[in-house]
Amino acid sequence: MLLKHQTPNTPLASGQPATFFPAGSEIYAQGEKCGNLYQVEFGAVRIYRLLSDGRRQISAFHLAGEMFGFEADKSHHFFAEAICGTGIRVLRPSASHVVAELLPMALQSLVRAQEQLLVLGRQNAVERVAAFFLEMSERQGGLRQVEFPMSRLDIADYLGLTIETVSRVFSKLKSKGIIRLPSLRCVEIVKLRTLQDMAA
Repeated sequence: MLLKHQTPNTPLASGQPATFFPAGSEIYAQGEKCGNLYQVEFGAVRIYRLLSDGRRQISAFHLAGEMFGFEADKSHHFFAEAICGTGIRVLRPSASHVVAELLPMALQSLVRAQEQLLVLGRQNAVERVAAFFLEMSERQGGLRQVEFPMSRLDIADYLGLTIETVSRVFSKLKSKGIIRLPSLRCVEIVKLRTLQDMAA
């Protein structure tokens, strides 16, 4: 599944050609020297870390038009991997057309990270999944029919749940008529207010 670029006129997208990364391919690794920033032209990216016990914790997903690769020092603290066939523009932070957009993009990433901490602080799995649906809808322009390039295992690793729990919540929300599942990677939000109340 290719999520199309939603912001074709962004100044960051000008000039630099996109590099294609097949599904599952590594964009950069934890511990690698960093120096560039990255913008998703199409597709989607997961940012994750492998824990000491071998489990994977996904800290972020990045969709078309979004930027990633911000680091506080000279090496990457996470892995970045293409979820599906993905086009990535590699950007030099010192480039004039990039500098003007760095602060708002970095602040956007920070806000998302803070919101993710709030989601993980929820005790109820239904609340976490509901909040994730709303987040994905907002990031795709408020659409009721939301594309999910990531798998349910990805969602589970992002929300700190098991894949079995995520699947049960999907089924529960569907049976209550809150969502429809037109396909494996698509969720239609039927009762938006109910979903918002669940995530509140």
